Amino acid sequence: MSLYERIPNNVNLSSDKRLLRALEHWLPNYLQWWRDMGPEGFQADHVYLRTAVSVEPGGWAHFDYVKMPDYRWGIFLAPPEHDRQVGFGDHLGQPVWQDVPGEYRNMLRRLVVTQGDTEPASVEQQRLLGHTAPSLYDLRNLFQVNVEEGRHLWAMVYLLHSHFGRDGREESEELLERRSGSSEKPRILEAFNAPIEDWLSFYMFTTFTDRDGKFQLLALAESGFDPLSRTTRFMLTEEAHHMFVGESGVRRVVRRACELMRETGDDDVRRQGAVDLPTVQKYINLWFSLSLDLFGGEVSSNAASFFSAGLKGRAVERKYTDHLALEGAYPAGGEQIPLRNAMNEVLRDAYIEDCDRCLERWNHVIGEHGIPYRLRLPDRRFHRHIGAYAAHRFDPRGARLTGEQWNERRDEFLPAEKDFAYIRNLMAGVLEPGQIAHWIAKPTHGINGQPFEFEYVRREP
Repeated sequence: MSLYERIPNNVNLSSDKRLLRALEHWLPNYLQWWRDMGPEGFQADHVYLRTAVSVEPGGWAHFDYVKMPDYRWGIFLAPPEHDRQVGFGDHLGQPVWQDVPGEYRNMLRRLVVTQGDTEPASVEQQRLLGHTAPSLYDLRNLFQVNVEEGRHLWAMVYLLHSHFGRDGREESEELLERRSGSSEKPRILEAFNAPIEDWLSFYMFTTFTDRDGKFQLLALAESGFDPLSRTTRFMLTEEAHHMFVGESGVRRVVRRACELMRETGDDDVRRQGAVDLPTVQKYINLWFSLSLDLFGGEVSSNAASFFSAGLKGRAVERKYTDHLALEGAYPAGGEQIPLRNAMNEVLRDAYIEDCDRCLERWNHVIGEHGIPYRLRLPDRRFHRHIGAYAAHRFDPRGARLTGEQWNERRDEFLPAEKDFAYIRNLMAGVLEPGQIAHWIAKPTHGINGQPFEFEYVRREP
């Protein structure tokens, strides 16, 4: 691994002068994007961040203070697997590709660009959150997520530059030109155009939307295009921390609400300046349903094409016995459809199971406090804008509603403006070591063995 080159990498970048020059030309544009659209007001601060120093499982991360613009943005691929073969689809058992097969060039480019577009989008969505962080610990976690999303953009841009020629270079520039929420050049996927204006939304985003990212990366890690597989396998090591930030953040919000209910005997913890469990449920309903849409329609010819071509498989493909998927049907959108056309739904089902386990952990906290309340995932038909259920309205239990009923009851299910306003009102930044906002519990452990009181971000005057 070349850690101290201008572009740190483990792909022997210095041996390809043309590619190196192209990426060095892209680097200042990227840094300008980071200064313009990265975390606002914290570019000069020293942040206790982890940085990749190895791609081996035993010790790939190094912790130290660094200014975010000086972070070692780089290109890291997981180690190659000897004699790896395509594990699914029409090319099952054939050697994986090191170069883009000509017949799949457009499909692969589309997959890489769509994945790459999500990475800077989330940084843009979260760029103002630092000012309202509930603690320095949380502020540091936000910035860790941000810089790693930036590095994931580098991973996709490397693939575009090294395998797609002029088209790839143009796509790389456009990744820096689109903006989350822009009316003229929005991000490709709608969930990445929604603003994230409070920390409860951030925790939900990193719980549910980054978990979608996990399953998309797991599917791409199976790809017969080996550079994409190796890239996403390394990205997964970083994605796990993003989900930890979200899941543990919501758990701490829930824990604080439960503590206050036990201490005061008052079920309405808004009177105590905290986040009540019904509002947590509304936020779950919102972010889970938005994230379900990211998997696409229940019936998808594109998903079938990606699978048959060996470009995008199922998460952990080895657990299946039939890797051709030419026979059998799968329940999707209330019908039984050919298995290859249901690959989006196969991935969505695995995602829902994983989210269920997450909610069980949150509900365990509620149960520990003896409070008779249970958080639930809404039905997959609820609040959908893509696929078989997009044209209809359902309540969180899956019961069909008329448009009039939905309009009357919408604020029962999803955060109303008054809910958002209340949560935003709680968001007063707490940026002194060892201090924390009233509405959230302290974490049980610090980062890298450090205590909660550690100065995770050193503010510059």
